[in-house]
Amino acid sequence: MDHETTLSFEMQIGRQKPSTIRNKQTSCPFCNTSDLENIIDREGDIILLENKFPTLKNTFQTVLIETNQCNGEFSDYPREHLHKLMRFAFRKWEDYEQSGNYKSVLLFKNHGPYSGGTISHPHMQIVGLKHVDYKENISNKNFEGTAIFKTEDVEFNISTNPIMGFYEFNVSIQDIKHVEKMADCLQNGVHYLKNHFRSKIESYNLFFYKINGSYKGKIVPRYVASPYFVGYKIPQVSNDIDVIANQVTEIYFRGETSSI
Repeated sequence: MDHETTLSFEMQIGRQKPSTIRNKQTSCPFCNTSDLENIIDREGDIILLENKFPTLKNTFQTVLIETNQCNGEFSDYPREHLHKLMRFAFRKWEDYEQSGNYKSVLLFKNHGPYSGGTISHPHMQIVGLKHVDYKENISNKNFEGTAIFKTEDVEFNISTNPIMGFYEFNVSIQDIKHVEKMADCLQNGVHYLKNHFRSKIESYNLFFYKINGSYKGKIVPRYVASPYFVGYKIPQVSNDIDVIANQVTEIYFRGETSSI
């Protein structure tokens, strides 16, 4: 096993993890904040703490609790809370990036039964990888796409070269000071998938990247994975992304100034 490109999973720890997504009777570990341990930082009801079940070797795993509302949802957050959350998340992500302790640092969010997560309470994860550089598997073309909304500060599109497929929404900013504009686009994209997409999405991931000095966010709707991707790493892209892009523009950006 090549530990420079592969993460080693501690199965003994993994078996101990609670699951509130699959088992609704399981008590939520994030609701009773007085019982939380190893808190790193907090801002109101946004809390960053060490992951109680560090399943990956040669990493530092943290959990970022987004809200005290167990049934909260990223697409429904008030704008003030959304912006506060994303500023906090990016600040902590940047701190770990700048620490020099990791080859790369992941920031991502799981939501729903097909997302790879186990806890339904809204949260993100920041994971420092000591020996693996995620950027080796990612290229700028994965963020190119059919435009939805674009200004000097932010670009929002649907991938023409997705990592997995079929529909991946991308948001790019050149400066971290525009993270609130990224947050608004991401929220609109998730809201569209959950409320207006022809088959309403119940599972998705948010992934974040720092590539060549710019910041990227990606929404990946999650289904049962395609065998073309699982077995051959061949992504698929739908032939109607232009239609989807136009729908999102019409619903969320009508009347706004855009350079597309």
